[in-house]
Amino acid sequence: MKCPKCGADIPFYDLKPNCKHCGVNILYYTQDYLLERDAKRTELESAVARMLVAKIKAVFIGSLPAILRMIFLVGAVCALMIPFCSVSYELPYYSEEFSLGLIGIIGAFGNGLLTAFPSLLGSTLFGNTALGAVIVFAFFAALAVIDVVMLAIFLLGFISPDKTTRLLRNASVAACIVSAAAQIAAIICKTAVVKPVPYASFAIGFGAIACFLVHLILIIISNVMLKKGVEPVYREYDPKRKELLKKVKAGEVDLDDLSLPIFESEEEHNTRMKEFEQAMEEEAASELEAKIQATAKGKEKAEEANTL
Repeated sequence: MKCPKCGADIPFYDLKPNCKHCGVNILYYTQDYLLERDAKRTELESAVARMLVAKIKAVFIGSLPAILRMIFLVGAVCALMIPFCSVSYELPYYSEEFSLGLIGIIGAFGNGLLTAFPSLLGSTLFGNTALGAVIVFAFFAALAVIDVVMLAIFLLGFISPDKTTRLLRNASVAACIVSAAAQIAAIICKTAVVKPVPYASFAIGFGAIACFLVHLILIIISNVMLKKGVEPVYREYDPKRKELLKKVKAGEVDLDDLSLPIFESEEEHNTRMKEFEQAMEEEAASELEAKIQATAKGKEKAEEANTL
């Protein structure tokens, strides 16, 4: 280690705060220099954080279409709760009903009906209606996967807002195709696959239609957002600060060569000067109050002395 002032070597076992050669305080001699470097780095890193917040705001609540998109994405998951179809069995000593929706699947898993479906497929009594439910369930599962992927893309949308909007639009198109196919499959199963028997029934639900409509609205919203553009609103000079931080980390630019503040818009300058004036006023007020208190104490001591 070398002294920051005279450059003399200081042994590692020398724990004294002052240099034995020139007497300077090693810690405080470089304090202003280190604080200035920290202030420069803080300015650059704060710009990166503000840009990230601006992207998040643009994706989630930056505009009315963005807010509507978030609502209908949640609505797409809620639409899965509406049954796509339902199957019911009525025997003298046995009755069961299964609705192919998110709530119905959770209930069927709880009472064991869902795990019993493979054996129902091989049954001569229940196999026909169970086959129809399995066919529609395949489309339901595909639609559920698409919705989960869309939610994941939406939550990570701040990484690239425009690309996220395109991906969500394409996923909604796929979801419309799958939901339409699910409704068609349910109709075909009702009319051709499932044979009418007195002890079993197959009914068509409206869950696929609800999912189709929700995703159709999402496609319209995504097209509106792409037409307008999903552009985050950055503070002036923040993009330049971000690029400069990359150069500093790469070693292309030294913080010592930069002024403080590095970049400053007129608005930032006015805000800084206003905060500085406010701080000076508060300091002046505290000094005046301290003087008044000192004067009052002096008078009290003088009065006590005169009394004695």
